[in-house]
Amino acid sequence: MLRKARHEKLLSLLGAEGVLPVREIAQRLAVSEATARRDLDALGRAGHLTRVYGGALASGRCGDERPFADVAVDDLAEKTAVARRAAELVADGDVLLLDIGTTTLQLAKQLKGREVTVVTSSLAVFDELREDPRVTLILLGGQVRRNYRSLVGFLTESNLRQLHVGRLFLGTSGVLPDGGVLDSTAVEVPVKRAMLAAAQHVVLLATGNKFPGATGLARVCGPRDIDTLITNDTSDPATLAVFREADVEVLTV
Repeated sequence: MLRKARHEKLLSLLGAEGVLPVREIAQRLAVSEATARRDLDALGRAGHLTRVYGGALASGRCGDERPFADVAVDDLAEKTAVARRAAELVADGDVLLLDIGTTTLQLAKQLKGREVTVVTSSLAVFDELREDPRVTLILLGGQVRRNYRSLVGFLTESNLRQLHVGRLFLGTSGVLPDGGVLDSTAVEVPVKRAMLAAAQHVVLLATGNKFPGATGLARVCGPRDIDTLITNDTSDPATLAVFREADVEVLTV
């Protein structure tokens, strides 16, 4: 494969999956790991991707990303309804993993005063629960994404590999018609995947305007990685049917 064609394929792979290790890139391109590293270094210098420890991720579009505070007020009634239904699944004593996002922030508000343990990479969730003496709060380490008030990177992923929690409440930027769960920021994708691996039960929280929606840079997981979906009753019926066919419990509010 010519160098230019190889670079185009590499960027296409990262665009679809968000982040990949060098070994997998080499396998996908049918080249040596040394060649894969040279390609990554060249594309990184050109600003087409971001090098991370052991691999690379697609260049994010953080400059275009709306501030968390602005996103938080969008569709607030719908987010609150989803969060209230999610809180009904929680029992005292549960250990929960809360993803970043404005709907999980609304869930954190519903958990105030509850005897639960909350693990999160969201600084917004942390700020919401930090003064509550009844909530045991565990904040994952990592690099701070100030604009979206989250923690990312290899430290966050390493922390998650040490954990096994009962339930993950996962957010998303959009859901494809085939049930693919998307995220709009590549650097968040490996953290979300590490969260999926750390949880016994996965609950996807998504307001109706995300069904179906192609908003997102990379696929996080498919419908069979989800155990329960909570969304609004305005969500696209055909997309919800895909989740039901994958044996996902679908709860609408």
